[in-house]
Amino acid sequence: MSRDHQRKAEARLEKALEETGARDPREFYRDILRDLKTRDETRYRSAVADFEERVVRAIAEEVADPIGAWLEFGLRLAERVHPGRAVVVDPTGRAEPYAPLPTVEMLILHLPDEGRARAVPIGLPPVMSGPQQATLDLLCHGKVRLADD
Repeated sequence: MSRDHQRKAEARLEKALEETGARDPREFYRDILRDLKTRDETRYRSAVADFEERVVRAIAEEVADPIGAWLEFGLRLAERVHPGRAVVVDPTGRAEPYAPLPTVEMLILHLPDEGRARAVPIGLPPVMSGPQQATLDLLCHGKVRLADD
């Protein structure tokens, strides 16, 4: 992966985030990568190769939508740590199976099959609705109390 590819991919992502108002999906991925590296070095190296090819190169060469490529990478990454399924949660709190390129208003979560594992946030809307925030708090953080207003 060249520095030129990295710069182009970064610029395209920044432009897409600015144009759509979407929230940067990368904020959770570093923690997932750290967890994967401590669990399984081979799968970690595979994830890094996946990142270089299917994210950086694809975005830089304009083969992939920048935000979509990052979200898909985040889902694959979460799946490597905890097999499960992805869902999108709309502003009303209704959840549906994930389909590529959801709207920016959707909360995207990876729900591990393992009962004790917490959900993994993959993408957050720019402004979370009350039901989305409650879903995130409960499934990702284990909070069961509502915040005082």
